[in-house]
Amino acid sequence: MSRQSSRAWQRMLSGRRLDILDPSPVDVELSDIAHGLARVARWNGQTLGDYPFSVAQHSVLVLELFRAANRQAEPATQLQALLHDAPEYVMGDIISPFKAAMGGNYKNVENRLLSAIYLRFSLPATMAPALGKLIKKADREAAFFEATHLAGFDPGEARKLFGAPSQPAFDVDAFDRLIRPWPTQRAHDRFIETFEAISALIPDA
Repeated sequence: MSRQSSRAWQRMLSGRRLDILDPSPVDVELSDIAHGLARVARWNGQTLGDYPFSVAQHSVLVLELFRAANRQAEPATQLQALLHDAPEYVMGDIISPFKAAMGGNYKNVENRLLSAIYLRFSLPATMAPALGKLIKKADREAAFFEATHLAGFDPGEARKLFGAPSQPAFDVDAFDRLIRPWPTQRAHDRFIETFEAISALIPDA
């Protein structure tokens, strides 16, 4: 079998063809990421509201929690926080128990995609461990708030799964608007606007 035929291609609306198993940064487009993430539902869609709570909206929420806890964060690290779940524009949002059952191959594919995405936007291919811990903390806090506000978890159950948030919701700017599910187009537009606002602050970005 030729290398061409063995690739796992995904055709994007931009016209790009992304090899999922061997992704190239040149095939990554912001428009495809925003389009996909705005249409991928968190919590398998089992949330309150007129709209699914999308991965695009989750990404903005994680960024705001990260900013609230790290007021001096550089723009490049903020961009890494915003893009932390970007591979899900290709892979979808697979719930944690299923990821654990799938094992290491899933994580390897996810990490290769994330590296290609970071390189596409002139970021380090891998996240520094210390930064990774800070972004993971914000990610878990977002999961706690989503679980208790949208997914029917009581606070005690959510604390066991995700830990207790280190900051109250009222410390996060516009939290009420961030946790209320957005329509797909708004999630798409807000993700791109946030990306562009941060990128404008990065020299030579």
